[in-house]
This record gives sequence, C-alpha cells and structure tokens, in this order.
Amino acid sequence: MALGLIMLGLAFIGAFVPIMPSTIFLILAAWFFARSSPKLERRLLEHPRFGPVLHDWRVRGVVPRRAKLFAGAGMAAGFCLFVVLYRPGPLLALTIATTMGAVLVWIATRPEV
Repeated sequence: MALGLIMLGLAFIGAFVPIMPSTIFLILAAWFFARSSPKLERRLLEHPRFGPVLHDWRVRGVVPRRAKLFAGAGMAAGFCLFVVLYRPGPLLALTIATTMGAVLVWIATRPEV
C-alpha cells in the first residue's frame, strides 16, 4: 500500500511538472493498490479523469500519444541532467542511454487510442 501511495504522489507531481509523466505512476499505483487496497484501486479506476486511461491500459494495453511524448521528453531531460550533473564515464553513460532507449522503444510501440 505504501508503494501505491508513493506512486500516486509521483503521479500527482507529474500532473503539474511538464517533464515528469504521470500515466506510468498511475498505472503502477493501480497495480500496487490491486494487491493491497481494492478500495483505493476502485477509486482510481472510477476517477473521471484518470480512470479511462487506466482502463484502456488494463483492457487493451493502450498508452495515450501525449503520455508517450511526455515520457520521451522526460527521459531525454533526465539523461541530460544526469550527464551534466554527475559527469558519468562513457560506459555508464552508454549503459543508461541504452536502457532508456529500450524503455522508450517499448513505450513507443504500445498501441494508441
């Protein structure tokens, strides 16, 4: 339940911070709540704004195009900040870039509404 609440908090922040997507955190919150608090899961699924997105994901594996774009922009911004602030070695930077690229490809290949 604690992880569900953390994910819900991150989704809330993501609704107001442009480079932080909220959709993935809502999906994770619903997943954690399904295992710990059916009442909170039901509230998320019945929410007028977030419920349809969660329903589309569960039923059809659909990710909205806007969420994909925000995820890509957030990953790019995060990687740039990582490189500038931490100055990683080439191997670590390549590993992180490859991992982020693989996740971005997976997100991009999900069906859209």
